[in-house]
Amino acid sequence: MERIDGRAPDALRQVRITPNFVGTAAGSCLMETGGTRVIVTASVEPGVPPFLKGKGRGWLTAEYAMLPASTGRRKQRDGVRKDSRGVEISRLIGRSLRQAVDLKRLGEYTVTIDCDVLQADGGTRTAAITGGFVALALAVDHMIGQGMLKESPISHQVAAVSCGVVDGQALLDLNYPEDSRAEADMNFVLNETGDIIEIQGTGEGKAFPASKLQEMLGMAKAGISQLVERQLEALRDKAYVVMQPQTLVLASGNAHKIRELSQILGPGFRILSMRDAGLEDVIEETGVTYAENAALKAEAVRDATGYLALGDDSGLEVAALHGAPGLHSARYAGPHGDDDANNRLLLKNLEGQADRSARFVTVLALASPFGPTQYFEGICPGAITRELRGEGGFGYDPVFLYENGLTFAQMGKEEKNKVSHRARALQKLKEALG
Repeated sequence: MERIDGRAPDALRQVRITPNFVGTAAGSCLMETGGTRVIVTASVEPGVPPFLKGKGRGWLTAEYAMLPASTGRRKQRDGVRKDSRGVEISRLIGRSLRQAVDLKRLGEYTVTIDCDVLQADGGTRTAAITGGFVALALAVDHMIGQGMLKESPISHQVAAVSCGVVDGQALLDLNYPEDSRAEADMNFVLNETGDIIEIQGTGEGKAFPASKLQEMLGMAKAGISQLVERQLEALRDKAYVVMQPQTLVLASGNAHKIRELSQILGPGFRILSMRDAGLEDVIEETGVTYAENAALKAEAVRDATGYLALGDDSGLEVAALHGAPGLHSARYAGPHGDDDANNRLLLKNLEGQADRSARFVTVLALASPFGPTQYFEGICPGAITRELRGEGGFGYDPVFLYENGLTFAQMGKEEKNKVSHRARALQKLKEALG
């Protein structure tokens, strides 16, 4: 079929995004797609709804409305009793854009996305979502500029587009005449990788086959890949807020530990050592448990930098020595970090002992600027050898025998980082960070 505006079946309407359209808003844009025009603003207020108070998380919500002349025939303004369609679309926009934000990194602020339709020519809700992301990103840049945030909590791009079946043919980005006679009407909300956030759809007059749904999904993915590019073009130099890696400062100056933790955590974080963050002071470990020592370090670094901070304390616990060296593992032989002396003293103290069982223990403390400190424990069981084995690793790795018959010093870094006490604690951390 030939479309009214001459577009190909899989073509978007002309898209125009004008950023900072409302000068008084923290973030805003005019979102235009074909004849549809939506003003989108993002407002930021301190505080969160009651169900989130004290949890160190932010909130994002949305409101959608069509202005009286948006459809060519005057629409009555919303009063005390709101238009049920507007409420449903408001909830869709809010749900969709919350998928763009790590609310744990937003702090206790509420961002409200207001979407006001100036002119409706089909696809108003999808245009509101796509433009809403741009307004959100600009608001986050404003928050960073005002010192409300240290870095961006935006973890994904989000955009939306409509598809439909008209006269048996799948079409992308329906205008109003096409939408009004569509046999199937769908709205797709996806992120920058094409993963699905939400799909709304119905067979208007009759059921339609799953093959048409797959065809429309393919069209939507291609269309949304173009829309996310247009979002970045509209943001220009403010696009740095989109999927900015989260800064994590490791409360340690131990180069081996920093390298190991960096390899385990992977590229999702901008990882800094204390020195990288401009901190030179040594943090005294005066706690009486691993958790206390880890928290002392993490919270001191968090307070000094304003970033998420990770502290850890580890120890080797040997059954025959009643848990020693434990908290004193790094100073077992006296000077801090003299690995060779520590290992030789341990082997000496175990001479004649039949029970060589031991375990490595790590407790990670994650100190957030927005919430309470969280703890993650990792335990790796093993045994102590009777002599040093291997050239790799550090600390007690040459004497710690894992269940595979190799010491940590004999295992490659990649293999060790899959099973070590730190790896087990970090896996719990990664799950918590989402």
